Amino acid sequence: MMKASLLARSIVVALVAWSCGSGGSPTAPPAAVGPSTIEILGDRGGQSFTPNPASVSQGEMVMWRNTDSVVHHIVLNDGSLDSGDIAPGASSTAIRLGVNGARYHCTIHPGMVGSINSSGGAPPPCVGPYC
Repeated sequence: MMKASLLARSIVVALVAWSCGSGGSPTAPPAAVGPSTIEILGDRGGQSFTPNPASVSQGEMVMWRNTDSVVHHIVLNDGSLDSGDIAPGASSTAIRLGVNGARYHCTIHPGMVGSINSSGGAPPPCVGPYC
């Protein structure tokens, strides 16, 4: 009787260990996260984009989606990105931001301004005509 009890306990322990991953198949890598999307709302100054400011993790991809009825053209204030024209309903190409985030504006509607904070910190200070 004692041998049967010991055998049953051993089987239960082995099954629990196997079901917890020690002996089961390897786990799949985490799924890739898509880019963060900033929506273009229209020519509304600091309320032209949502979210604004946007917050992303360092190295995360960011893209703009035009939910307005007119074309927009997003450029980072430091000149490191030019989205080209983004037609109504379209999205820009996803980009990877630097460590400190970025400030940006629409070249067609210069009053449209926004910023992106990254896990590396706030965007650089705003200088120039788009502040």
